[in-house]
Amino acid sequence: MGRQEDVPYRVTIEVVNERCKVMGMLKTQGIDQFSIVDIRGYSEGLTRHLVSVSRKQLGKMPRGYFRRQSSRESGRQVSGWFDSDGCRVCKTILSHGSFLVSGGSVEKQALVYTFITPSFQAFRSTISELESHGFEPKVLEMGEFVRKGKILTDRQERVLWLAYEMGFFDYPRKIGIQDLSRRLGIGPSTLSEITRRGLQRLLKHHFEA
Repeated sequence: MGRQEDVPYRVTIEVVNERCKVMGMLKTQGIDQFSIVDIRGYSEGLTRHLVSVSRKQLGKMPRGYFRRQSSRESGRQVSGWFDSDGCRVCKTILSHGSFLVSGGSVEKQALVYTFITPSFQAFRSTISELESHGFEPKVLEMGEFVRKGKILTDRQERVLWLAYEMGFFDYPRKIGIQDLSRRLGIGPSTLSEITRRGLQRLLKHHFEA
């Protein structure tokens, strides 16, 4: 069976990225283990990274280095924003309409990125562009959205699949409704209505079957 062109995909790649500005900044502080929670691009060329480090690692940084005034804290992890002119990997992922699920350092200069891409063509274009810039992305995992039945509308099923993949239903949640709605390009109230109606249909089918 061939790939479906018009459905979203969840992709995990590994890239040796010596040009990663965030990795470079953190390594100057003696930190080589971190997670990338979110990336956002801006028209002026800046890329904003929401980075998570352990509280122990945070102690290695000079006061004020980590922008904790915009941070989120959970357990032993502390998250905060770094702004830079952006590396080519993050810019490429964003430029093809994809959004990050997670990212992080694994060894030496290698980073693993998991992202949702809107179509198989967008995935292929992302990989081709990374290769054109001299990277050698290794695809570790790839899964496409597949409709499971006729209980949900197409929109409900896609939104619930994306919410599930992004960790919206995890405990604790990996993403809140505001961030999820921003990434999906719909308002929070619309997202809430879609998920509520979709879950209602699933529960009705389950309990009345």
